Amino acid sequence: MKKMQSRTVNPQKENVKITETNLTSVVEFVLLGFSEIPRLHWFLFGTFSVIYLVILLGNGIIILITRAESTLQTPMYFFISNFSFLEICYVSVTLPRMLVDLWTQKGNISIFACATQMCFFLILGATECFLLAVMAYDRYVAICDPLHYPLVMSHEVCVRLVVGSWVIGMPVQVGQTCQIFSLPFYESNQINHFFCDIPPMLKLACEDILVNEMVVYVFAVLFVTVPFMLILGSYSRIISTILKLPSNTGRTRAFSTCSSHLIVVFLFYGSASISYLNTKSNQYEGTDKMLSLFYTILTPMFNPVIYSLCNKDVTEALRKFLPKLLAL
Repeated sequence: MKKMQSRTVNPQKENVKITETNLTSVVEFVLLGFSEIPRLHWFLFGTFSVIYLVILLGNGIIILITRAESTLQTPMYFFISNFSFLEICYVSVTLPRMLVDLWTQKGNISIFACATQMCFFLILGATECFLLAVMAYDRYVAICDPLHYPLVMSHEVCVRLVVGSWVIGMPVQVGQTCQIFSLPFYESNQINHFFCDIPPMLKLACEDILVNEMVVYVFAVLFVTVPFMLILGSYSRIISTILKLPSNTGRTRAFSTCSSHLIVVFLFYGSASISYLNTKSNQYEGTDKMLSLFYTILTPMFNPVIYSLCNKDVTEALRKFLPKLLAL
């Protein structure tokens, strides 16, 4: 019978329990987060707390006005409402945990909690990719085939598209999470990131990860590249149709209904693609953190602003709704 004993290591002056047989197997990780800039911890805590409140408030208002205002009872705003709810869920997977780590100045996280965070993060990320593609398809039908739009994008169809966007990635992402956490972690338990993500986790693995990296690339193609290509295809047809419209007013209105969605697509896909297609980089971990901050936190914060400033219907609805909300 192998002798079992416990010992402690001291990353960032915090004890982390590990079990020792012939090799030490990590049972707890440490999220390093922003430990390289300890003097800014309280500043970062205050900044990210404000950002989280802005995300909750901004996306919450978008959800309320799309449900309360009759002028926004259309498929496009049904998708925007669901997208705002998704953004709240998406940022809540990572940001509250990061705030706790900044407050306590501890980054200890169990393997189960780490795996759970990664699983939900991947599921919600895949959902965002597919929902953005669905929103592009909605704009394609509205502009390229307006006569059949009410029939093609009926409420039942919209609900199915949203449910499909949420469900389609779940089994695959659960399997991917299980595969990542089936790897042996012996040498280090320090995750140089502010949440449990695939690239920094693969860097801690103690065996050849070529197969795992190939799987990551395959899933990146399925859940990132394919929806992005569908979005590009939709907008190529949309732009071609808009340019054929006879009046400048019609072209301007058509572009305005698409501009906010396009901005969100490029903000999200740009930063996420660079991060996930660069799993081998050891030199630019600070850059990876900044990119992750962008698509996990800053993009959800910008979304309500983008949709309100680039959309006259939402702006008008806000003017009507905010006085009612403040009067309560």
